[in-house]
Amino acid sequence: MIDHDRLFKELLSTFFVEFLELFVPQIACKIDRNSVQFLPQEYFSDLNAGEKKIIDLLAEVQFEGQATGFLIHVENQAASEADLARRIFFYFSLLHKKYLKPIYPIVVFSFDEPYREEPHQYQIELEGLKVVEFNFLPIQLNRLNWRDYLNQQNPVAAALMSKMRIDAKDRSRVKVECLRLLATLKLDPARTQLISGFVDTYLRLNQPEEQIFQMELSKLEEREKEDVMQIVTSWMEQGIEQGIEQGIEQGERSLILRQLNRRVGMLNSVTENQVMNLSLAQLELLGEALLDFSGMDDLQDWLRSQNLSSRESH
Repeated sequence: MIDHDRLFKELLSTFFVEFLELFVPQIACKIDRNSVQFLPQEYFSDLNAGEKKIIDLLAEVQFEGQATGFLIHVENQAASEADLARRIFFYFSLLHKKYLKPIYPIVVFSFDEPYREEPHQYQIELEGLKVVEFNFLPIQLNRLNWRDYLNQQNPVAAALMSKMRIDAKDRSRVKVECLRLLATLKLDPARTQLISGFVDTYLRLNQPEEQIFQMELSKLEEREKEDVMQIVTSWMEQGIEQGIEQGIEQGERSLILRQLNRRVGMLNSVTENQVMNLSLAQLELLGEALLDFSGMDDLQDWLRSQNLSSRESH
């Protein structure tokens, strides 16, 4: 499973001003770049769905030369949702009530299908009275042409071309072009890795496509080819390291679960999920603590203590 929200949040929070420059240039050119401040995550109860929703990205910014700020709210939408416009309006209302500041709402539609234009307005009209007309800025990636972004010297363009509408025959070329553009930006290794990892996640090539990728790569000028190959080599090395780490971690989780099942009895699905969601550091602590457990109550007490300490640390 791809954690779409995490990937997009990392990308857009790291390159927030560049994101605005690419899609909202009329705002980007007027703001004080040093004023950008990301606000804490907001949790809202969705009464219709019976669950809590988390705001993806909320930033406070100021226009140049002005003391008062406004908010920019960005949501990534990885699947089509019938009532999305209403939900974004509810977010807007709650955020405006809390902060009492103007809000510029943006939704990035990052799903592959459907291709139809998604609604971006919420209205309430009664007997000729327009009670509410709420709009947000839609950025529907699968309706954008990746070719229009080839020459944008912008790291967000290098990443998001991989999520724009791409014909099957062009997938390999788009991956090359994303990496070629990334190489020209000369970013630091961490930011380069963030974008190249994003591209590799969303443009995973099969064997025939990989062959075409190598052919397209060979058409680049020698200097460009070297720069792109350096990026490819870097992510391959990191992928191997991550694969080893993930294998070790998964093995440790499986061992802990087996030990718990023998020590305190079979875990139900809720408790098992709690254990599986522990950090690696917490898992190591549990591996030591379970030696003193005599029953399920001991495990539940330990899990509750971890939840408390986690909240206090924030």
